[in-house]
Amino acid sequence: MKNFIVLAAFLFAGIAVQAQAKIEFKEETVDYGDVEYGGDGMRTFEFTNTGDEPLVIEKATATCGCTVPEKPEEPIAPGETGELKVKYNTRKVGYIRKTITVYSNAEGSPHAVKIKGKVLEKDTKSVLEK
Repeated sequence: MKNFIVLAAFLFAGIAVQAQAKIEFKEETVDYGDVEYGGDGMRTFEFTNTGDEPLVIEKATATCGCTVPEKPEEPIAPGETGELKVKYNTRKVGYIRKTITVYSNAEGSPHAVKIKGKVLEKDTKSVLEK
């Protein structure tokens, strides 16, 4: 009987370990393309919780201060979708290549997603030339 109880405890522990949130991003890289200087720098990563426990995004960090991620505050239920919003400072001319690291209770955390693109030079024509 004692062996049965120990065996049952191990089986239940194994089942509990397998129950976990899983995050699956629709796209792992968002391409801004060519963006005007000072243009809209907001983009969205859509993801789904494909696990069997609620997904909690603990934090999202970027590789520099020019990129600000905004994570969902509420847990994402199994099978539901959520959004990670990212705002890039489009007052920095040049190529965009940034990584956002997402920390959560999901299997394999942390996860990395990327943004890329190019911020074009500010239009420098005078008022008389336009």
